[in-house]
Amino acid sequence: MKSTRHSSVRFFLFVGVVIFITFAIISVEARKHHNNRHKPHKHLKDKGSNGHKAPDPATNIPGPAPAPLPRYGSYPANSTIFDVLSFGAKGDGVSDDSKALLAAWKAACQVSGATVEIPAEFKFLIKPIILQGPCMPHLVLEIDGILLSPPRVGAWPKSSLFQWINFKWVHDFTIQGTGKVDGQGSEWWSPSEVYYIQKKFKHNPDMKPAALRFYDSHNITVRDIEIVNSPQCHLKFDSSSGIKVDNITINSPEISPNTDGIHLQNTKDGMIVYPYKPAALIFMSITLTAALDMISVGGLGKDKSVACVSDIVVEKISLQNTLSGVRIKTWQGGIGSVKNVTFSNIEVSDVKYPVIIDQFYCDKKTCKNQTEAVAISGVKYDSIKGSYSVQPIHLACSNDAPCTGVDLIDIQLKPSSNGYGGFRQGFVLELLWEITSTPSPFKHRLLLENRKRVS
Repeated sequence: MKSTRHSSVRFFLFVGVVIFITFAIISVEARKHHNNRHKPHKHLKDKGSNGHKAPDPATNIPGPAPAPLPRYGSYPANSTIFDVLSFGAKGDGVSDDSKALLAAWKAACQVSGATVEIPAEFKFLIKPIILQGPCMPHLVLEIDGILLSPPRVGAWPKSSLFQWINFKWVHDFTIQGTGKVDGQGSEWWSPSEVYYIQKKFKHNPDMKPAALRFYDSHNITVRDIEIVNSPQCHLKFDSSSGIKVDNITINSPEISPNTDGIHLQNTKDGMIVYPYKPAALIFMSITLTAALDMISVGGLGKDKSVACVSDIVVEKISLQNTLSGVRIKTWQGGIGSVKNVTFSNIEVSDVKYPVIIDQFYCDKKTCKNQTEAVAISGVKYDSIKGSYSVQPIHLACSNDAPCTGVDLIDIQLKPSSNGYGGFRQGFVLELLWEITSTPSPFKHRLLLENRKRVS
C-alpha cells in the first residue's frame, strides 16, 4: 500500500515537471517570435528585383508602418543622389566640410547619372580640394547652398595657390543650381596681405587661386550658379574642350585686382551664353559686375609656352563696371594661335575698355620686348553696344605677327556720364582698315561718340 502511494506521487511529480518544461518552451518561442517581428530586416543578396527574399505567405503578417527616412539620412543603395550632409558635412559655414564633399564625390563618381547635392539653406566651408575623374557619365554637381573658401590667407597650403576647387579629368559633367560659390577673396586683394603671402610662402604675390578651375576636362556645362569674390579668376578652363557656360552670375568688388570673370586657356570648342534682356539690363539677375577682365581669352604664351585656343563663341552677355569687356591677351615670345573667336550681342555699361586685343600683355611695369607672338586670326566683334569710361576699343597687335581677319560689326559705344572719354575715332578706323581681312571695301558700321578728355 505504501509502495503504491509512492508510485502515485512520483507519477504526479513527473507529469508536473513535463507540463512546466512545456510551458517554458512555449513562452521562450513566443518571445522570440515577438522580438523578430520588430527587428529590421537585413539587406540580403538573394536574387530578386529589390535584392530581398520573397516573403513567406504563412508569415506575411502586416506590421506597423515604417518610420520615414530622415531628410539628410543615408540613401538607398540604388540612389543617384549623394547629399554632402549624408557624408558628414555640418553645413554651418565654420566646420571643415572638405572631406564630406570629397567622399560624396567619390561615391557619385561610380554611378552613371549621379548628382552630388549641396543643399539649400546651408553654408559649407571647403578647403582647397581636387575633385578628380574620370567618372561615370552625366555626373552633376547641384549647388543650391553656399560653398565658402577659407577666409584667411594663412589657411591655404602653398600647393593650392593655383585654384580653390579643381575639377580634373572630368567628362560629361555639369555644375548647376541656385546657390553660390564664394571665394572670400578680400584678404588676397589687400596690399599688406600680398606682402604677408610673399614673405610666408616665398612665392610670387601675383599667384592667387582661381575659384573654380577645370583641367583637361571635356563636355562641361556650368549654368545658373553665382560665383563671387574669387581671390583671382572666377571660372577657369585649362586644356579643356566642349565648354558651355550658360546663365551664370559673376561678381566681385571694383577693388579686386585680376579677378577675371571667365578665363580660357589652351581650350577649344567653347560657348558662353547669357540671357539677353536689354530692356531690363540694370535689373538682370545675370550680370558680370565690377571685376577685372570679364571675358578673357588668355593671357597666352607666357614664358615662351605654346598656347592654342580656337572655336570660341561668346554671345548675349551684359557687363557692368568692369575694367575690360571682351578681351584677348597674349604674352610676347609666346607660340601658338588664337583663331575663330566670336563676341556678339554684348551690352556694356561703364566698362573702361569694352573691346581689347593685346599681343603685348604684361603684368609688370615693364616686360622684355620680344618678336615672337601667339598668332591671332578670325576674330569677330558683332553688336557691341553701351557705354565706356576710358577707351572704347584697344587693339595692340604685333608688327611681326599681326592680327588678321579681325572684323568689327555694328559697334555702338558712347562715353559714360562718369567716364574720361578721349579716344580719336579716326585712329580707330585707320587701325581697323589695316588689320581687317575683308577684301571688299570697309563697310562695317562703327559708331563711337567721343568727348574731350577731362583734365
